[in-house]
Amino acid sequence: MKREDVRNIAIIAHVDHGKTTLVDELLKQSGVFRANQEVAERVMDSNDIERERGITILSKNTAVFYKDVKINIVDTPGHADFGGEVERVLKMVDGVILVVDAFEGSMPQTKFVLKKALELELPVIVCINKIDRPEARPSEVIDEVLELLMDLEASDEQLDCPFVFASAKGGYATLDLQKEAKDMTPLFDTILDYIPAPEGDPEAPTQVLISTIDYNEYVGRIGVGKVDNGNVSVNQEVVIVNHHEPDKIKKVKISKLYEFDGLNKVPVTTATVGSIVAISGIADLHIGDTLCAPEAPNAIPFQKISEPTIAMQFNVNDSPLAGTEGKYITSRHIRDRLFRELNTDVSLRVEETDNTDSFKVSGRGELHLSVLIENMRREGYEFSVSKAEVLYRYDEKGKRQEPMELAYVDVDDEYAGSVIQKLGERKGELLNMHTNSSGSTRLEFSIPSRGLIGYRGEFMTDTKGTGVLNTIFNGYEPYKGDIQYRKQGSLIAFESGESITYGLFNAQERGTLFIGPGEKVYSGMVVGQNGKSDDIELNVCKTKKLTNTRSSSADEALKLTPPRVLSLEQCLEFIDTDELLEITPKSLRIRKKILDPTLRKRAAMRKESV
Repeated sequence: MKREDVRNIAIIAHVDHGKTTLVDELLKQSGVFRANQEVAERVMDSNDIERERGITILSKNTAVFYKDVKINIVDTPGHADFGGEVERVLKMVDGVILVVDAFEGSMPQTKFVLKKALELELPVIVCINKIDRPEARPSEVIDEVLELLMDLEASDEQLDCPFVFASAKGGYATLDLQKEAKDMTPLFDTILDYIPAPEGDPEAPTQVLISTIDYNEYVGRIGVGKVDNGNVSVNQEVVIVNHHEPDKIKKVKISKLYEFDGLNKVPVTTATVGSIVAISGIADLHIGDTLCAPEAPNAIPFQKISEPTIAMQFNVNDSPLAGTEGKYITSRHIRDRLFRELNTDVSLRVEETDNTDSFKVSGRGELHLSVLIENMRREGYEFSVSKAEVLYRYDEKGKRQEPMELAYVDVDDEYAGSVIQKLGERKGELLNMHTNSSGSTRLEFSIPSRGLIGYRGEFMTDTKGTGVLNTIFNGYEPYKGDIQYRKQGSLIAFESGESITYGLFNAQERGTLFIGPGEKVYSGMVVGQNGKSDDIELNVCKTKKLTNTRSSSADEALKLTPPRVLSLEQCLEFIDTDELLEITPKSLRIRKKILDPTLRKRAAMRKESV
């Protein structure tokens, strides 16, 4: 049976191509909001970090009504580090809208998300967005998308997909660039005409595949999924089964059932085939689980989520300033918080180590882990993290293999040389290079994942903030040899105390300082970057000895260069393998793993002699 009154779609695209803004417009024009209601921009990005950075991190569900048809919409992330989110929500929908920027055209992540959709044989509507940009080139972008579909071996039906031209910001769409566009009606009509209605048997035993987990402090875990067969209702007894865990079978009861309407979850007593529902009251519910009728426990296959490629150590903070700024500081607090994150993030792995104060956390990329660190910091946690390291594999002959990335770089012609040089030093291999008429160059590299660790900040400096770097995971290859991450050494504080202008004035000749006067420092803390490759120990707490002819006010004449204040990402990029980043709600401090200078020198000598 088909349910003609429902359509389930996901909106997929490369980062920054306008998915969330498009959802905003669909919500506005379907009458979800009152005429006089004030609505925030990018209303779907509910998380603080999402709003600040302008990126979507978690996929979100919403629903609109058009011509008495309920359209369930899933807004997905565009950034490669959150690709795990995209992979699983596609199981919930019957078609996708691929949003492509009318200027940038097809980008790496466009290829990744489209490939996932084609593998699941989902029909595709291509929406060429931002046609109001002065440099828009919609007709060329159509050719690029068709070329991409052919490269990905799309079927004839998929190649015959409709193209809609839109400006999500302007709030209009059209099927013909020559005609004047007024609103989003052409896109709504295309969804109804082209996206198939969900199919299933309402008489069959219940089957609900859980594709997303939401978490609420009051309600606990909320499973979101699509009813594939049968009906689901409140107080119904069901069993949890999982395709990848054949032994898993558990009897549970559904206590609350919700459907989506606009931005709200609406309680319902029953839901039938094709509905996207949220189910609460089941404690042990995971992504990929199927809720079935007890008499027919048949799990629905669920694709395996891509494995993490990068790992960090999260440790209890043991610096001399530990516990002075954070609210949650013990290993139990950190452990509970990391394992709680696993409730909603499927691409994350948390492992306990031999040391009870340290946890190995693995994710899809630096951004993926830095978002987790930033969230924990805002919640009042205090801890330290090590430099990100890649996760190696070993083949059947015992040879080490490492994760590789395809890096696509768009830069102005004048910066192309320095980018090629820098990525070449980091074991990058130039695969392709072509220049555009607008004076920019697109470079394509195959590079080990570890070659990109700590490079983004340097890249922005080299291209004066104009370059765009996109990466996508590209399997495993044999180990490419050692890479030197950092050419400059650190400036290390020699004694504990408070930084003083006089001490800093003498120190700034040696390199770039990260701290200003009046800041707490301790022995072994990194206070700046040396201009040369060696680490140097300095005393930034040094005061001028006063005599009866020299007054303390003479200090005022000393001019300090403003310190370079590093953001969280910059700190994570800067730290070396023998350093840690101390994270508290108020401060970010870089330190050496071994604080004692004598022990540190011994460790370095031992390392050299090996």
